[in-house]
Amino acid sequence: MRITHLSLTNFRNYARLELAMPAGMIVLFGDNAQGKTSLLESIYYLATSRSLHTTSERQLINWLAEAEPIPFARLVAEVYTQQGLKRVEMTLLPEHGPLLRFKKEIRINGLPRRVMDLLGQVAVVMFLPQDLALVEGSPIERRRYLDITLCQTDPLYCQALSRYTKVLAQRNALLRQLQERGGRGDISQIAFWDEELAQNGGVIVAGRNRLVQELERGAQRIHRDLSGANEHLRLRYQPGFDPSSESSGQLSFDAADLGAAALPQLPPSQIAERFQAELRACWQRDIARGMTTIGPQRDEMRFIVNGHDLGLYGSRGQNRTAVLALKLAELAWMRDKMGEWPILLLDEVAAELDSHRRRYLLERVRQADQLLLTTTEPGLLPPEYLDGAAQWRVEGGHITALLQDRPA
Repeated sequence: MRITHLSLTNFRNYARLELAMPAGMIVLFGDNAQGKTSLLESIYYLATSRSLHTTSERQLINWLAEAEPIPFARLVAEVYTQQGLKRVEMTLLPEHGPLLRFKKEIRINGLPRRVMDLLGQVAVVMFLPQDLALVEGSPIERRRYLDITLCQTDPLYCQALSRYTKVLAQRNALLRQLQERGGRGDISQIAFWDEELAQNGGVIVAGRNRLVQELERGAQRIHRDLSGANEHLRLRYQPGFDPSSESSGQLSFDAADLGAAALPQLPPSQIAERFQAELRACWQRDIARGMTTIGPQRDEMRFIVNGHDLGLYGSRGQNRTAVLALKLAELAWMRDKMGEWPILLLDEVAAELDSHRRRYLLERVRQADQLLLTTTEPGLLPPEYLDGAAQWRVEGGHITALLQDRPA
């Protein structure tokens, strides 16, 4: 998979950009705040409908566009895949209301589509310095990672996730009402939301559990290479309830759990049945707190090396190695699922890695159909990897080819 042409209008640093993109490696040089990351973010945004750095679409609009009568941004990509060429377009338009908010309009091959239909049209794997948050950050960072990875390859998972989020909001609203009434009222209304919450939650838990176990197999081999076979990596998925036993409430996750066996691969229907029973057992507690206390919104994933939780005890170097192993395993996993390479986006990762890990990464990704790599220090890249690569300078939202690009 690769993008043959990218068009940006009023997106971040780019007031207007028309860019023919060759296959293979594209190296983006330039100082900070010139538009290198914004270019990668535009591709990531087209692939996932999510920004790298903000939840506000307004911040994605080039500041000059706000002076226009109707401020907007447009991103268009011509994408070549094994199935042929397709056109993917996203337009951000202001919504009516007192606040300047933007809505997404999606077109695929010229036809209007839902935002959900966008996912999977452009598949990407992104490497960022901030990826250390996958180990060191909050659980929401790890859930977000699992969701984005799965949504690019599994439409049914994405539909279940979208529906679960909406139903969870409705259930929580009911719980708050009952809490405000001191628990007085018809609490049997909760059962209406429990059934659909459980059905969609079963799909989510089954999908996340399968993904983590499959990523673990690939990441262990890569981590062994990177650590000189001195360390053993495990990825532990901890669902927000126990779908495999008769216990009630959320799973604990302490030192005693680190050596436990992985969660068995259960079908979504069996997980849903157990989840629904757990939800009912928690009614009184949920009413008292005014929120749903168990479920996929409380899921967790941990990185374990030689029996130690890296999130608690890992060094910076250990954490960086674990994340690199995970992302390279994700790359291989996505290639196997799709039958072709996703587009690779590497943002300033060369500066974050020592020479051994830098060469290991570049060796693993150099066969990709298309790879975009940004750097402020070209000297960090081994010369043999620059040979034949398209080299572009990015300055003030303008892109200039430094060498003759290869034909697309």
